[in-house]
Amino acid sequence: MSNKNFLPRTNTNQHEQRQDMYKKFVHVPKVQFVWFVVKFKLIITAVFAVFLLFFPRLSVWSDEGQDTYGNITDYLNGIYGIDDNAGLTAFPVLNIPMGGRSEGMAGAFSAISDDVSFLEFNPAGSSMLEKSELAFFHNNWIADVKIEGIAYASRFKNFGFAAGAKWLYTPFTEYNFYGERVSNGYYSEGVAVLNASYNFFSGYYFSGLSLGVNVKGAFRTIPDYTDDNDNIIKGSGLSQSAVMAMADVGLLTRFNLLKGYVSRDKNASIAVVIRNLGPPALDEPLPTVLNAALSYKPIRPLTFAFDFFLPVNLTDYSLSESPYGALGVSVNVASFLSMRAGVMVKPGSGRVTVGSAINMNKISFDINYTLDFLTQLQPLNRISLAVRFDLGDGGRKLLSDKVDELYLLGLDAYSQGKLDDAKLCWEEALKLNPKYDPARESLNMLETREDLRQRIEDLYKLEF
Repeated sequence: MSNKNFLPRTNTNQHEQRQDMYKKFVHVPKVQFVWFVVKFKLIITAVFAVFLLFFPRLSVWSDEGQDTYGNITDYLNGIYGIDDNAGLTAFPVLNIPMGGRSEGMAGAFSAISDDVSFLEFNPAGSSMLEKSELAFFHNNWIADVKIEGIAYASRFKNFGFAAGAKWLYTPFTEYNFYGERVSNGYYSEGVAVLNASYNFFSGYYFSGLSLGVNVKGAFRTIPDYTDDNDNIIKGSGLSQSAVMAMADVGLLTRFNLLKGYVSRDKNASIAVVIRNLGPPALDEPLPTVLNAALSYKPIRPLTFAFDFFLPVNLTDYSLSESPYGALGVSVNVASFLSMRAGVMVKPGSGRVTVGSAINMNKISFDINYTLDFLTQLQPLNRISLAVRFDLGDGGRKLLSDKVDELYLLGLDAYSQGKLDDAKLCWEEALKLNPKYDPARESLNMLETREDLRQRIEDLYKLEF
């Protein structure tokens, strides 16, 4: 069977005219348009560079700006209060994001989970990723605290997997009464993550229900410190260092809800996650958190997300931190530029974030600034940077396009009364993708039609 038999017939003269119009109005300006896009990307990149260069000189960093910031912080703390149970858990690194789009939306990301930064928020995200990704992160947190991170994620059909690690470090220095350094080194914490998830019940109409698990190992190292006489206590740092294992479990599903545009992608999602589930480390509980989240995309470039967090102290529930929430918004300004912002409402330590991403073909650059209401307003002390590499989709897009083509060829053959050819096309589509429901429905329609025709023939035979 030849596919060209199913292609719509076109008048030769009309076809030639269309080709001439294409060359005249599309082909030549296309080169100019591509060059314009390249220049525009470079301009956007330059604007960000200039912004970072002059950011410390802005008047907001003056004494007057600091006073204004302090007044805002006091006002917000007066509304939400201070959480007396904050800071009672081990491994703060588990609560500090590496960066990327998830941080730019203030952590409202569990229901989105559409890039590699899902690894910190919802382990179910890997089985729904469109493409494999590799990312590197750098985060200037508070004062001298810095975080480095790396993450990789990929998917094979309905099975997703990922791995990542992050390392927090800050200088650890002690001085005696005379100002002499008596102890130094780095206080550091690190986390390594292995991820696996599977998307159950996925099909053409239902995106499926993804279940994912992270298995994590964390460590904490502290240099030896001194006693009251400024003598270094051998092994004192080791006695406070710790190693611990824990796990995350997450669920994720996507669906359509009041969709204002045409696309096969779902525009809403919900998620439920429990993070950092494990035993205490040196009698200090892990920062275990229950998380419920939803995201909604009313129109194609705009996404809203909301996450609700319920901290749980597994050693003493009465010492659990207060619940808190995060609201984020992301806007795709162009195919290569997106902006995002978010606010986390948390007693005593809320924060606001703004960020952007620039997509240069197979490489994306993310930059975020976080204003933490627990710390002093400072230039560039809360900047996070990320570089993401698009490693491709493993041929899924080509396969999807081929299945669509076969289905449409089948419809065209059916419209011409070539039922056998239509059946062959739809059967071939199902061989490539057994979950392509429109092809199965069309085959069922053919079968029903054939059964009806056979019954009519049997009735005629009974009459004669």
